[in-house]
Amino acid sequence: MIVARISAKLPYDVQAVWNTVTSLDSCAWRSDLSRIEILDERRFVEYTKAGHATRFTITASEFCSLWEFDLENENLRGHWIGVFTPQKTGTMVEFTEKIDVRNPLMRLFARLYLKRQQAGYLADLRAELERKRNEMQGVV
Repeated sequence: MIVARISAKLPYDVQAVWNTVTSLDSCAWRSDLSRIEILDERRFVEYTKAGHATRFTITASEFCSLWEFDLENENLRGHWIGVFTPQKTGTMVEFTEKIDVRNPLMRLFARLYLKRQQAGYLADLRAELERKRNEMQGVV
C-alpha cells in the first residue's frame, strides 16, 4: 500500500474550506476534472479531462471536521481521508490517500504521481477559496 499525505494551513474559515472540498455540484475549480456524476448520497464518479472515471463511496462525514471515502478505478483502489481543523487565523487541512496499485509497473511511479496530484489539488483549492473570498468582497 502506498500512502501520501499533504497538509497546509489555509487562511480561510473552516466552513468555507469544508464547503468547497465537499461540494460535488461543481468541479470547475478542479484543473484535473471535466465533471462529477452524483449517483446517490454516498456515491459519485469523477471524470478526468482525459475521460478516466474514478468511483467514490463516502465512508465518513463529520461536518467541518472529517471527510473520508473509498475510491477505485481501473488502475487502483484506496481510501482518502480529509481532516479539517479550525484555527484562529484559518484552517489546517490534512489529506491522506492510501492506495493499492493494480499494475506492478505503475507501483514504481505511484507515490510520485500521488504527491503531484495532491499538490495540484491543494493549489486548485487555494485558488478557488481566494476566488470566492474576492467575489464576496466585490473584487474582480
